[in-house]
Amino acid sequence: MTPASFVYFPENVKPVELGLTFVLYVHYSGHMEIQNAAIVFDALSQETRLSAFRLLVQAGPEGMAAGQLSSELGTPHNTLSFHLNHLSHAGIVSSRKQGRSVIYSANFGAMHELINFLVRDCCSRDQVSIETDKKLGRSVIELANCCD
Repeated sequence: MTPASFVYFPENVKPVELGLTFVLYVHYSGHMEIQNAAIVFDALSQETRLSAFRLLVQAGPEGMAAGQLSSELGTPHNTLSFHLNHLSHAGIVSSRKQGRSVIYSANFGAMHELINFLVRDCCSRDQVSIETDKKLGRSVIELANCCD
């Protein structure tokens, strides 16, 4: 993937605070590119990675220690490390050291962009509305009889 001029981060989050080692590049318009979406879908297309990502989403921004993830998934540490590395390279998971533990967390900004990417072209403009709530730093997606 080649770098672009603009990188998406939620307004109140800085990459250093998240310990990001990789980020998704987006068009100047703020929308995810199709190549980036394909990378994310590829990363999530494997059962262990999808299960790990879902647990990290449930854990919220504070994330979860690698050992706890391994225990909850019943996956050996080295196997899980391989899968988490794959998710990190896709830009949807970040990690940080906390004492002797490695804490992994979902990149909610990247998933926000993926959801916008999916919904943006799914329906006509009369059926879908994506508004940004700048105060809360989130998007509100309203679907009206979309994709029946």
